Amino acid sequence: MKKLPLKVEKRLQLRKQENSLRSLGICSDMVDLSSNDYLGFSSSLAIFRQAERILQDKDVLKNGATGSRLLTGNHKLYGFAEEYLSDFHNADAALIFNSGYDANLGFFGSVPQKGDVILYDELSHASIRDGISLSKAQAYKFRHNDLQDLEEKILRLRKNEETEVYVVTEAVFSMDGDIPDLRALMELSKRLNFLLVIDEAHSTGVIGTRGKGPLQELGLEKEVFARILTFGKALGAHGAAILGSKELEQYLINFSRSFIYTTALPPHSVATIIAAYQHLNSEGAEKVEALSKNIGLFNSQVVKLGLENKFIKSTSAVHSCIIPGNEAVKKVAAKLQKQGFDVKPILSPTVPEGKERLRFCLHSYNTPQEVQSALSLLADLI
Repeated sequence: MKKLPLKVEKRLQLRKQENSLRSLGICSDMVDLSSNDYLGFSSSLAIFRQAERILQDKDVLKNGATGSRLLTGNHKLYGFAEEYLSDFHNADAALIFNSGYDANLGFFGSVPQKGDVILYDELSHASIRDGISLSKAQAYKFRHNDLQDLEEKILRLRKNEETEVYVVTEAVFSMDGDIPDLRALMELSKRLNFLLVIDEAHSTGVIGTRGKGPLQELGLEKEVFARILTFGKALGAHGAAILGSKELEQYLINFSRSFIYTTALPPHSVATIIAAYQHLNSEGAEKVEALSKNIGLFNSQVVKLGLENKFIKSTSAVHSCIIPGNEAVKKVAAKLQKQGFDVKPILSPTVPEGKERLRFCLHSYNTPQEVQSALSLLADLI
């Protein structure tokens, strides 16, 4: 095989020097404090069997979709799933994409137009940033959860009434686990007349009644231009959806390249989405409550052990303990893992230098003893 080009090889060597080289690992049998499977749905036998029943009942017995949704891949499960999603999330329409990454690429790469302005929270996910990079609109970041900074930038950047402004944030931030002031953000959107886009990847299934998310819990879902959901986290499945108006759905079908030019999800994936939502809407609601109790326990233990100054404040399933330096945070993570707790270090450049961290992801199936033991060990280590 030919060697890597010199410039590419240098980039790889730099990662090694910075102690930030990534590699693929194998899933372990340690106590899970790192996965996005917040409700344990990915291993639910009930959901697995329900997905099979849906395929049988709808007579969709195929392994693959056979093409894009605009060609041969739009099997009948899509319509059933999208109707269920729009009803559950109180939206006019839902359009399923192959992943959250695809949804963000497709939305930001097609909807904002030349002459428009996109303002995004500085801690927005990489998929949002990559989608924005495909847009012809001008894009600027605003300080994390800082609505005053956002307002000042909008007033400065809006050239005239024809300039459409899109503001992008997350309902729960994936690395910090915090939640923006959604009510204040909504009031600002009404006053300054901008289009609000919310990524709900880490809030769906976690927050609110039956995991419907903070926007629905506050009754604000109809005021948002677009919501982006993913199913690979609390729903334990795969894929994503964009919620919005019927007109937005029609536009995305016609202009979103990541939707148009890809093979559709196979029937089993869509059946699993349906089964997961049906479970969430019934007995799965108990899992949401169990997760909420573990989040409360985790926060109380952080206070009890005097670790408040180490953790970013969070009421979600994601909790980050700041341990600056790639080498330092990797050492603490390794010691936790040696004791049977799967806690992952998050290194720079994924997060800013000096903000390296241990990222704890809580689940409905974590026991109180597991939560308490992991934090007690962490307190001893740092």
